[in-house]
Amino acid sequence: MKIRGIGVKYAGLLREWQARAQFAPEVAYVGPMIVADARRILELLAQIDALEEACAPIAEDSELAGRIDSIPGFGPISSAELAGEIGTLERFPTEASLALYVGMACLSHQSGQRSRGRAPRQVNRRAKAALMIALARHIEQVPQSKAYYDRKRMEGKPHNQALRALGRHLIRVLWAMVQHRRDYEVRTPAQLPEEAPAHAQNRSLAA
Repeated sequence: MKIRGIGVKYAGLLREWQARAQFAPEVAYVGPMIVADARRILELLAQIDALEEACAPIAEDSELAGRIDSIPGFGPISSAELAGEIGTLERFPTEASLALYVGMACLSHQSGQRSRGRAPRQVNRRAKAALMIALARHIEQVPQSKAYYDRKRMEGKPHNQALRALGRHLIRVLWAMVQHRRDYEVRTPAQLPEEAPAHAQNRSLAA
């Protein structure tokens, strides 16, 4: 019952199933393994909660972490890790450089009349992993970002590639947020400029 996603209703269904289920002989040693896994999940959830409590006061001292944390879906851990790995935006001459550093952009490679992108080698993998996890939560909370992600999927892009495309937009937004010292703001369609096309709405979210 303490595991997220296992509510009263689902727990009741499990109990009903257990009453009529027939188990193989292996249940004698598999059962304790499942119980151990469930307990380990609860331990990890407790550790995550403790990390979030520890990160919150530390992140308060970082302007960058505070700006990142204002983006829906970016919790204390993701914000603190991203801020720690990025350090300061003064390290990067442009937002494109920051996008390359966190793995949200590709290097362009031209050969004759052919042009293609390739993944950069100097990517901060910890920052990229934290950003990808946060992006997956972000699209669940911001309709404009979810619409952009869905549009990329309809274009044939796989899940991770669609998330990176959204991440590229959010890097532009984050850069503007820090430069103008403003937090992220989710705008409703009524608050967006009438001439703003649908694909540009994500760029208007930093206000």
